Amino acid sequence: MPMLGLGTWENTDPEACANAVKTALEMGYRHIDTAQIYGNEAEVGAGIAAADVPREDIFLATKVWINELGHDDVIESTKESLDKLGVDYVDLLYIHWPARAYDPDETLSAFDELVEQGLTKRVGVSNFEPEQVREAVERSDAGIFANQIELHPLHQQDELREVCAEAGVEIVAYSPLARGTVFGVDVLSDIAEKHDVSEAQVSLAWLREKGVTAIPKATGEAHIRDNWKSLALDLDDEDIEAIDAIERADRRVDPDFAPW
Repeated sequence: MPMLGLGTWENTDPEACANAVKTALEMGYRHIDTAQIYGNEAEVGAGIAAADVPREDIFLATKVWINELGHDDVIESTKESLDKLGVDYVDLLYIHWPARAYDPDETLSAFDELVEQGLTKRVGVSNFEPEQVREAVERSDAGIFANQIELHPLHQQDELREVCAEAGVEIVAYSPLARGTVFGVDVLSDIAEKHDVSEAQVSLAWLREKGVTAIPKATGEAHIRDNWKSLALDLDDEDIEAIDAIERADRRVDPDFAPW
């Protein structure tokens, strides 16, 4: 899985969304993330179709919403997602939240069937806490490839990262820039100045050092390019230790159905 992807949450303007996906892919991105609830799967698909990049080179992920997690609903809604995306399969299909219609056995068995049918190559979970990760790993025949969670220097999720590592589950970080909050943190600003880069690049490089794939959302070419430049940034031990020492639990995503 590529270590940096493009997130598309809130990117609902049809032209802007398709252009962002096309721009990112032609810049070198290979991981594109969307979700049923984002309402932009068709636009993401249009961007993929417009880009001069073979489908087999793209790691495409979407997520099944919490109202669609009954067995038959998982199957039907995933086929609808594929139609909107204009693809035969996704590389990774997530359970978006362990909420509402989520039932470990029923939901995961449907995801297993989708793998068997070739409609997704991998099963993922999102916003799963430690015990839910362990349970999903135990119940899934196909295996759990990744847990997509809010993760950034201001919400480092040490225990959850450790549990996922022990279970062999990759971590994908959404809101890796804490929805812009990283730009106001002295530690990150000092490191950014030291390397003559942005705080966004510092945050993304820190996640990469932790073995985490980040999927920052970006619409304009300037932000897409700035995030891409993070791949060339090598933080030193002093930088990483300084970021590790940030003691904040600044969660930016906290809906009423969240499991924590």
